Amino acid sequence: MSVRQLLTWLGVDQTQDAREATPLRELVETLDRLEPPRARHLARFAYLLGRVAHADRHVSPEETRAMEALVVSEGRLSPDQATVVVGLAKTSNLLFGGTADYQVALEFGEGATYEEKMSLGRCLFAVASSDHQISMAEEAEIHRVLNQLRILPEDLTKLRVEHGRYLPGRR
Repeated sequence: MSVRQLLTWLGVDQTQDAREATPLRELVETLDRLEPPRARHLARFAYLLGRVAHADRHVSPEETRAMEALVVSEGRLSPDQATVVVGLAKTSNLLFGGTADYQVALEFGEGATYEEKMSLGRCLFAVASSDHQISMAEEAEIHRVLNQLRILPEDLTKLRVEHGRYLPGRR
């Protein structure tokens, strides 16, 4: 989706008469200035976070805040930019989830180092545990994502141990 299409979808008028500065316009233009590979990486990263957050069919405010904080720290974006990226990722998950899940994970995996994939794994667990519990659906989705990224079983086990107190059946 191009920035123009995004602006139209968000209802931001793009005509010359409507060039007054708006926070949304400034944010979208800032995101548009990112290098395309970095922008795609961040979009995929945020989408995968949203995929896990939405696994139990509900994205809590804690999960949203965790996703935004992770996009700020991992993506080096401002909090306002992270809010837009996470909002778009959550909407994309609602609109395209299921059909795009595998493709997004595959594309993220093709462009990421193993350490970046492990970092994403830690972030997935952080989002899922942000409300102090990881549901069975969230854990299953984390496993699906990390298997699609070809994370080694022993590394997945390490990630599970790090978040063990939040896993289903541990309370």
